[in-house]
Amino acid sequence: MADHGIKGKTVLIAGGAKNLGGLLAKDLAAQGAKAVAIHYNSAATKAEAEQTVAAVKAAGAQASAFQADLTSAAAMEKLFADAKAAMGAIDIAVNTVGKVLKKPMVEISEAEFDEMSAVNSKTAFFFLKEAGKHVSDNGKVCTLVTSLLGAFTPFYASYAGTKAPVEHYTRAASKEFGARGISVTAIGPGPMDTPFFYPAEGADAVAYHKTAAALSPFSKTGLTDIQDIVPWVRFLVTDGWWMTGQTILVNGGYTTK
Repeated sequence: MADHGIKGKTVLIAGGAKNLGGLLAKDLAAQGAKAVAIHYNSAATKAEAEQTVAAVKAAGAQASAFQADLTSAAAMEKLFADAKAAMGAIDIAVNTVGKVLKKPMVEISEAEFDEMSAVNSKTAFFFLKEAGKHVSDNGKVCTLVTSLLGAFTPFYASYAGTKAPVEHYTRAASKEFGARGISVTAIGPGPMDTPFFYPAEGADAVAYHKTAAALSPFSKTGLTDIQDIVPWVRFLVTDGWWMTGQTILVNGGYTTK
């Protein structure tokens, strides 16, 4: 039987410098991961990536940071190659990269749509492609999407719309990689209490989101806490391996399919 634990495994996290990705890097290190490769997008997040590397090392794991704009296939290829060279293998690959735009469809420019598509859809596709080439047999792959995939709402067409293809990428990859024992999943959090959330929302929208989930009264902010998402990712990339090809909305009852 394959070993589905985290102890001794190597992990690559795209968008691993801060927020959910950073917390996940530190959590998996604390759970016994051997090494964590932490991707960050630009110089603006370099300091936070270095802080996460230090925290991972303090937890007893090896750690390295890699900067790249993952909207090009070549950059994605290099990230996986560099991470594999640094760690010796990639057993678990998690993609937390995403970009939010809240705007009426009639106001979205072609440049804005192209950027959203590149960050949310193209990056996810080529992440899965490289995972299929580099992740070890019996490995695990997980992508972060959004609970808006289960919503009937205006203004998020370019966000949810460019995350939606990842559901099919996940299904296809699970079929294509399954012969090697690799599970492939996606998690759609609800609106998360991170710095990414608030700039896109007005005060009225923030107030609504903080009360929209069934369990909102039991959350310290009313929103999805990144600490509530980490255990789900941890489970899916370890003992939850039998779940594959699925998109799971983890949101306290905010939306459902």
